[in-house]
Amino acid sequence: MMKISIIGAGYVGLVTGATFAKLGNEVILVDVVKEKVESINMGKSPIYEKGLDELLKGLVENKKLRATEDLESAILSTDISFVSVGTPSKEDGSIDLSYVFSAVEQIGEVLRKKDGYHLVVIKSTVIPGTTEKAGKTIEKVSGKKEGVDFGIAMNPEFLREGVALEDSLNPDRVVLGVKSKRDEEILKELYSPLNAPVLVVDPSTAEMIKYTSNAFLASKISFANEIANICERFGIDVEDVMKGVGMDHRISPYFLKAGAGFGGSCFPKDVKALISAAEEKGYDPILLKDVIEINDRQPLRMIELAEKYAGELKGKNIALLGLSFKPDTDDIRESRAIPLVKELLKKGANVIAYDPKAMENFKRLFPEIEYAKTAEKALEKADICMIQADWEEFKEIDYDKYPLKLIVDGRRTLKKDVKIPYAVIGKGKKGENY
Repeated sequence: MMKISIIGAGYVGLVTGATFAKLGNEVILVDVVKEKVESINMGKSPIYEKGLDELLKGLVENKKLRATEDLESAILSTDISFVSVGTPSKEDGSIDLSYVFSAVEQIGEVLRKKDGYHLVVIKSTVIPGTTEKAGKTIEKVSGKKEGVDFGIAMNPEFLREGVALEDSLNPDRVVLGVKSKRDEEILKELYSPLNAPVLVVDPSTAEMIKYTSNAFLASKISFANEIANICERFGIDVEDVMKGVGMDHRISPYFLKAGAGFGGSCFPKDVKALISAAEEKGYDPILLKDVIEINDRQPLRMIELAEKYAGELKGKNIALLGLSFKPDTDDIRESRAIPLVKELLKKGANVIAYDPKAMENFKRLFPEIEYAKTAEKALEKADICMIQADWEEFKEIDYDKYPLKLIVDGRRTLKKDVKIPYAVIGKGKKGENY
């Protein structure tokens, strides 16, 4: 059993902490938000993530996990600290590392008072070289020597929101960016119950693996969307095309689903950060820039289809189903619903929105639009339905019951025969029942 503190109780920190606690370790989560700390200590997850509420409740009751606002006490009573704070984008797309270094400096201040070896692990997604700088910062602040009094390592996460707990408990690989055999052995022991393949590299390589993974997956999505937009012009269904392409073992079928584009807390932010980091090194990453440009355009394709078949959108009631960036999460960060709503409002449309989990979060951005209690309520007075996130419940709706003039399906959600006119991104003439 290890004693672990995790700085930052967001998606990654909370899921990581719950995983380590489930494996039998004692975990202390540290966060500056009082309400979040109180929620965790009541065994209730402050975020929606499948299976997390049930797991947290048991861990808190068994005293395997607790949360606190007191960073100092957490560091002093543990042997390993994971830094899992946010790394948002600045306005120019570069990464904001202020939260990481604020946490690192606070850890350094506490280590000045602490005896014994302490391992600090960066879990946040950071550009190459950040972990090295973090180690130097701790040395400066604490007066302790790296490699002797404390260790510094990088351990990227590869979690998918909506199934983050499953991914954390069943990882396809564990990447350890370490500088010493001592730190390597500590982390290998921590992860040993998971029986996952372990790759040991230096910290900068570990940082780059994370960015490269996300950039590649984002590129596959934008590539699929680019091909989808071409397929539409030829009257070809891109789904059939990608089925054939994905059968090639060199490519695989994953992340080749065309639609309204990618969002979330990782792909857009991380690709932009990698672009900025490359430019700082004097390299122009043309491909990565195109990945972002295609993704920025893609949700507007839904509006183009609506105007093509329903004419001017001014004054029309639009039922927007799905506000989260993907199903099974309440996360709206970089959701394609955001540019979609902005453009609909610009065109004078009336938006009636519904999402099973994300409406409260979305209301903070768009308090001016109407929100329905159910998908059915949103459809009752709508002229057009737009499906932005493919929640399972949207597949079961009998759309023909409602006075809709058009459905624009941005996520291949329609599974039943629909008599109402509809259009599907990347489906060509096969996706238009006119």
